Amino acid sequence: MKNILERINKVFQIVFGMEDLVVLEETCADDIEEWDSLQHINLLSMLEKEFEIEFDIDEIVSMENVGDMAKIIEGKL
Repeated sequence: MKNILERINKVFQIVFGMEDLVVLEETCADDIEEWDSLQHINLLSMLEKEFEIEFDIDEIVSMENVGDMAKIIEGKL
């Protein structure tokens, strides 16, 4: 899971243009000012490319924080 979180963090840094951004499992949209609906779509798209997976709508709706993203990704690898 640690490797997954590191890769997720790199995607967040790219999507939000913040090299020093560090996300934790508890990090949610309320914690990052720039994390709006458009950035959420960009983020999910980049995560799908990074991990070579596809999220279904139920998975997307269930994601409340980075930890949820990581668990879903881990289950697909």
